[in-house]
Amino acid sequence: MKTDWVCGPNDPDDVNAELDKPHTIERIIQAFESGGHRVKKIGNIQQLLKQVDHLDVDIVFNICEGTTGRNRESQVPILLELKEIPYVGADALTMGITLDKVVAKKLFISDGIPTARYFVAESAKDLEKQNTIGYPLIVKTIHEGSSKGISQDSRVEDLEGFKRQVQLINTVYKQPALCEEFIKGTEFTVAVLGNEPPQAMPVVQVSLNGDVNLGNEFYTFDRISSTALQYVCPAKISAELTRKIQDLAVRVYKCVGCRDFGRVDFRVDQKGNPYVLEINPLPSLDPKDSFGVFTKAINSSYDTALNQVLGFALKRYGLEQTPGKKTLEEIPSRSR
Repeated sequence: MKTDWVCGPNDPDDVNAELDKPHTIERIIQAFESGGHRVKKIGNIQQLLKQVDHLDVDIVFNICEGTTGRNRESQVPILLELKEIPYVGADALTMGITLDKVVAKKLFISDGIPTARYFVAESAKDLEKQNTIGYPLIVKTIHEGSSKGISQDSRVEDLEGFKRQVQLINTVYKQPALCEEFIKGTEFTVAVLGNEPPQAMPVVQVSLNGDVNLGNEFYTFDRISSTALQYVCPAKISAELTRKIQDLAVRVYKCVGCRDFGRVDFRVDQKGNPYVLEINPLPSLDPKDSFGVFTKAINSSYDTALNQVLGFALKRYGLEQTPGKKTLEEIPSRSR
């Protein structure tokens, strides 16, 4: 959790951006208890290591981000797999693939899934030669989430700004910089739930300062907890674009081998062409975030959605589900 992280003097402001707040954990527990389950809090990977041989649980609901390196999200799944303990969500391979945005983009491209053109900058040298895309670009971390490392300065329009942002990612975040073609337009996120088959939920649209037509604006770390950021669901888009985004979301989910639940983020250009930004197999489960928004559009609830996700994993392992609970098949994914 965020409270587990002790910030050092040289840490950036967003060093613990991906970690959960205590109230999110308590809300998840409340949801599962409402579904008739008994819940045990395990803690982080270090605490799991101390308990792994005597967990005494039927299944683990994994939301552990880890702390360092591009394999940090893979640590819990691989340990549980080693100990043959059932768990909810993607396995270690999928976690590693999706956290490294470049590896994920290569898979998208191989499957014909549209994603922004890109290149990787290991340093701020020779950027003019590397940049065959032109400007504007957006400069990101390769293996972080929650808009970590992304600010208003991340969109660059000249060499000076480009060098500044690449150097920031290289030195402060200690990783190569992902340099992408900036897609001017609108931004969306879509939850995907289930396995046989996976199903896209209603499209959620990002609004900044009351405007869904973002143009050159984009989602940044400092806006996550700001009143400037709002989610609109159902999205104010045509039925055709809705279907296109939802179909792509499911394709991405399958492409990287997600299980049980995930979230896919998109930019759509001014001609209506969607581009996949990334897929997150560990989406934020804060009820105020996008995962807690789409349920209202299908007359469902946060508690129901989380118990459905748990049910998908129980079914994968052949474990008995709580009788009498609604399944995803009984709840429409299209907005009413």
